[in-house]
Amino acid sequence: MTTTTPATPGAAPASTAKISVRDVRKTFALRNEEFVALDGVSLDIADNEFVTVVGPSGCGKSTLLNILAGLEEPSSGHALVDGAEVAGPGPERGVIFQQYALFPWLTVRKNIEFGLKVAGLGRAERRERAEHFIRLVGLEQFADALPKMLSGGMKQRCAIARAYAVNPSILLMDEPFGALDALTRVNLQEQLLETWSREKRTVMFITHDVDEAVFLARRVVVMAARPGRVYDVVDVDLPYPRTEDVRLSPEFAALRNRVWHSVYHQTSASAAR
Repeated sequence: MTTTTPATPGAAPASTAKISVRDVRKTFALRNEEFVALDGVSLDIADNEFVTVVGPSGCGKSTLLNILAGLEEPSSGHALVDGAEVAGPGPERGVIFQQYALFPWLTVRKNIEFGLKVAGLGRAERRERAEHFIRLVGLEQFADALPKMLSGGMKQRCAIARAYAVNPSILLMDEPFGALDALTRVNLQEQLLETWSREKRTVMFITHDVDEAVFLARRVVVMAARPGRVYDVVDVDLPYPRTEDVRLSPEFAALRNRVWHSVYHQTSASAAR
């Protein structure tokens, strides 16, 4: 049910990786010393693969995502997308953060159309694509609503629709459901997988929630802190679509316990230092 390959801990199951991280190190100046956020991180993610990254606070999960998004540069090593070095943000990479980052003065439809307008698409094509993704995330009744009229879950669905609308091949998601209540979070997990099954993308999803990590992913990457590095990679051999029955199955429980054990012991080790 679970496998780990120590020699190549981040290897993707496919022959050609969509995302490749090679021996990435990231340091930050901290007063009179150097803080090592990432040290020797290597990871491959295959085309259309859904990978979650979990680990204790301070393990560099968000730093790794920011490097792949082109918002940070590695101090050394290489971050590649389709074999090309990441050199700043790009339209092939959609980024979704925990903060919804919607324009408060634009409606749901206009928020989703925004990136399409920047890309130069005509009004009719923008409207058609926006309507498609509004339907896909179930916001038809709120297409003309401003963000202040939406619940947290609706705002995040709008953010996901906006990211999908510009047709990126990669989605980088940094704890997008972290601020939501438990029930809304579960519902959005299921909806995200439904959207992913229809509109395939390569997804790297950062989370602190072990259940969420296992429920969503084909592989769970467990990171360790001080310095941030890949500690374990767990294959999730559970069928899609992931349903409530899957979530309540003994197989899911075994995988959850495996990932939890890895994260817990890393947290204990960090706290003991």
